[in-house]
Amino acid sequence: MTPLTKPNHLQHWPGRQRGAVMVLVVIALAAILLMGALALDGGHLLLNKTRLQNAVDAAALSGAKTLQTSFGSPLASTLARDSALDTLARNAAADGNGELGEAFGTTAAAVGGYTEVTFSNSVYGPFSAAGPADATYVRVSVPNYPLTGFLWGVAQVFGGLGDKAVAAIATAGPSPSASPCKIEPIMVCGDPNDDPAENSGTSYWGYSYGDLEVLKSAAGNTPAIGPGNFQMLRLDGSSGANDLRTALAGGIEKCNVVGEEVATEPGNSVGPVAQGLNTRFGVYNGPGMNSADYPPDWVTTYSTPKMTYDGSTGQVLYQGQQVTSSGGDLTAGGNPLYDVNDWKDDSAACAVSGSCTGAAERRMLNIVIGNCDGESGGATSVPVLDFGCFFMLQTVAQQGVEAQVFGQFVKECEGDGVAGPVPTDDVGPVIIQLYKTYIDNNRTPSTDS
Repeated sequence: MTPLTKPNHLQHWPGRQRGAVMVLVVIALAAILLMGALALDGGHLLLNKTRLQNAVDAAALSGAKTLQTSFGSPLASTLARDSALDTLARNAAADGNGELGEAFGTTAAAVGGYTEVTFSNSVYGPFSAAGPADATYVRVSVPNYPLTGFLWGVAQVFGGLGDKAVAAIATAGPSPSASPCKIEPIMVCGDPNDDPAENSGTSYWGYSYGDLEVLKSAAGNTPAIGPGNFQMLRLDGSSGANDLRTALAGGIEKCNVVGEEVATEPGNSVGPVAQGLNTRFGVYNGPGMNSADYPPDWVTTYSTPKMTYDGSTGQVLYQGQQVTSSGGDLTAGGNPLYDVNDWKDDSAACAVSGSCTGAAERRMLNIVIGNCDGESGGATSVPVLDFGCFFMLQTVAQQGVEAQVFGQFVKECEGDGVAGPVPTDDVGPVIIQLYKTYIDNNRTPSTDS
């Protein structure tokens, strides 16, 4: 009998598996390399995207702020572009941004070759390099920031990806201040039937750009509200001459909300008013007034001799001639006076030359516009219509009958408090903030902002 034998199948296995292990190894190595590419290059890409976006955001904010301070000047867009590029260059030169600096350079001229700065009068566009004369929004874009690839080639082979690069875009501009705090304790009366939201912005509670107004009356004048009322306000928590002087110099903040009432402060308060407001011109008198705490405006020029007020006619005079305003240009008897348009030009010029000293917009006063209808008396409560910006024309005389404060209404000025979520055509104190960037002028959100 022939003994049973068991076939030796094992001797055939190695032959059948030869090469399969190599395929698995190759696949495993490719997977490891791909995972390494995603981890290393993906993290590197995300980090640089964040750095670039932060730099572009800062550049847009800087450009929009410069555009605000130089609004109306023919150099406004040039100044804003220079400011945006300078801010971007400074960020590229900052510690931790060495790769950004190597790619773009660390000067405004160098980063300008990679950056687009455009302007518009609407956050939705259209944006252009020249921009309209009334542009208030700035868009800064870096469309292509090439990055070093470590294992990026592997990802390109398996993922069909393009070159390793990121992009960033940012839009910044003004937003009406919902609850401004930087309010001077002065009030002017507005027309409650002239709401800018209902008249398409043709006027602002009865005021138009450049209108010449008496912001504070003096002894012997016909009061806007009632006897003993000189358009001064009593801020919460403040009392006495020292608090009033400090507030008018810009040292006290009180937040207000439209719709609330404000309490008026009786009395002329000639000394504290003059001493506080005159710090904005570099004139320091009175306790605690100094240039360190209360710097002057960039530009302290005003017409001399100063304007006066004729209480019998209610006219502002210059050397006996009535002062009139047209588009912000002041004249008296055909002779030009120093006005808000001159101040804007001079402020822009000093910014270009780098010769500015002091602080920007110190002569711009944020003032309550009240509904004075039916109100009377020295101490009374007045409903708040809104807040307005007025350019202070000259120093205040420390004499009772000559203690008027003269100003010109301005469309917008620097504000604080809380920014509104949606841009509007409203005017008054505004805050410069970042907005979602919209492309193709059709309110399509950009994926790079």
